[in-house]
Amino acid sequence: MRALVLGGTWFLGKSVVEEALGRGWDLTSFNRGRSGQDVPGVRAVHGDRTEAADLNRLAAQGPWDAVIDTSSSELPPRGVRLAAQALRDAASRWVHVSTVSVYAGWPHHRLTEASEVLECPSDADESFGYTGADGSPTKYGFQKAGGERAVAEAFGDRAVFLRPGVILGPGEYVGRLPWWLNRADRGGPILAPAPADRFIQPVDVRDVAAFAVDQAAATTTSGAYNVAHPEGSSFGEFLLACLAVTESDGRPVWAEPETLAEHGVRQWTELPLWRTHAGVWSVNADRAVEAGLRCRPLTETIADTWAWLRADGRPVDHPRWAQHGLAPEKEATILSALASMS
Repeated sequence: MRALVLGGTWFLGKSVVEEALGRGWDLTSFNRGRSGQDVPGVRAVHGDRTEAADLNRLAAQGPWDAVIDTSSSELPPRGVRLAAQALRDAASRWVHVSTVSVYAGWPHHRLTEASEVLECPSDADESFGYTGADGSPTKYGFQKAGGERAVAEAFGDRAVFLRPGVILGPGEYVGRLPWWLNRADRGGPILAPAPADRFIQPVDVRDVAAFAVDQAAATTTSGAYNVAHPEGSSFGEFLLACLAVTESDGRPVWAEPETLAEHGVRQWTELPLWRTHAGVWSVNADRAVEAGLRCRPLTETIADTWAWLRADGRPVDHPRWAQHGLAPEKEATILSALASMS
């Protein structure tokens, strides 16, 4: 199998490269050479995917059985379109890592692959779209929907779209799970978003990578797949696992959403993974499971991420890392208020 990975040096892209190399694939990685190191064993080609000349130089090194695109998250649709058109005659298949944010109903409604997708033209620039007053839909979602359309126009039924929700695991650059692990390690009373039995379904980066490589190797599948943990976990189980792997003496103090809102706690960022919208963790992944998606227990993801952090794991610098987590002073104020009410 001969494949091309767009990206390939950090988090999901790196996991995809490692998975494909582990299967003995002849692998090329195309990236700018600025974020992380190329994985040993990959044929590295450095260039800018927003430059037509670099893409044409890359296309001349084909053909490939498949392209796996892990590096389009911050590109407008026209940027995705440029690469898809440049490579459509150099590859038999395109596996595109997208997001559940492309759905018009996310995070309010339960989602399947038949759910309505936001409308965005394939040649849109970064200005297209908007974010709703309640945070939905998002400009990001419009942009990613336009990126999917760009790939579909170039590859048709040779395209596969992976739509993950939250991806966690070793190498995470967003900082969601690392924040909870570091907070658990500090111990003491830990502000936690009630109810403790709230269902969550983040997926391990290595499982997403394996599924992406599976889809690159397939010859008959096409279309979209929601990539979320089919079994999931409760928030309480998640937090207890963080306390267990860090050997912490911490204890959760569960606060109702109304209380957190009164104190101005931002959902999704200040308390990572917490969001009260009904559909945020109601993503149906049956189609992906039928196609071979296998998800390890979240406890394994938590343990391996802590091991990575303790081994001085450092993600690629990314501004989203600083956006996640509750300031200790703010947490202390809320915990004090909760204690006075009990």
